[in-house]
Amino acid sequence: MNEMEYARPKSLKEMDRIVGAAKRPVKFIAGGTNVIPDIRAGALSSKLLVDLSGLKELNFVKEEKNEIAIGALTTISNIAASRVIREKAPLLFYAAGQLGSPLTRNRATIGGNLAYASPAADTAPPLLALEAVVHTRRRLGRERKIPIDRFFLGPNKTRLAKDEIITKITFSKPKDPSKGSYLKLGLRNAMTISVLSIAVLLETNGNVCRKARIALGAVAPTPMRAYRIEKKFAGRAIDRKNIEESSLLIAEEISPISDIRASAEYRKRVTSVLFQRAIQEASRGGKP
Repeated sequence: MNEMEYARPKSLKEMDRIVGAAKRPVKFIAGGTNVIPDIRAGALSSKLLVDLSGLKELNFVKEEKNEIAIGALTTISNIAASRVIREKAPLLFYAAGQLGSPLTRNRATIGGNLAYASPAADTAPPLLALEAVVHTRRRLGRERKIPIDRFFLGPNKTRLAKDEIITKITFSKPKDPSKGSYLKLGLRNAMTISVLSIAVLLETNGNVCRKARIALGAVAPTPMRAYRIEKKFAGRAIDRKNIEESSLLIAEEISPISDIRASAEYRKRVTSVLFQRAIQEASRGGKP
């Protein structure tokens, strides 16, 4: 840490000045729950650490006519406490409540959770199922919008440039009637990194699925959508036969690795089981 510089801008314009004058590679930090361990491990020496926590303009949850917008610096605990998120995007509400410990949720931000690009990022599957858009900003106010299914490139890799930050995440309000569920499997009941996670959002007409959105975490190099299974489900009855057939196919769509938390084979088998549970829960209307 002795080799690092530190800056905490209070506005986007001040951030532009700091980044533009930087003589070292810039590393952005928000809540610090991912970056601080990297600093302690010596992986980020000789950097200019730009702390974004002073940018109050990026801390919000807003409900507009047909859209929800979440500022990148909104903490996970604020998302888990938001009435708007609970009522309009319960998938994200459930995921936020299961991320880490209360201390972590009080510090971690939704922008940081996405920018770190862990395949097991808790907020990624629900945002994928919600077909969210990631809004970004570079120096001099250059902005762009990136559909979240194109945002992740690999473990800890995204489409963000070195001088680019996430400013907000937006998604359309789910159509009525929509039903969803979010399930996470870990090695213990709390404060755990996902062995795998799944988010399901169904648009239905009675017992028929008009559109399915199925997203998974920790079963591929990036959080992912199960597009083949979604296509298979669309226009079909949500019944035992179709659920069981799709659960066998979903193992072919993922590419998990073996690590200290689980083997690739275990993840494939459990993904099929968790998929069945998630579809059944979503078809019943999700958690109360």
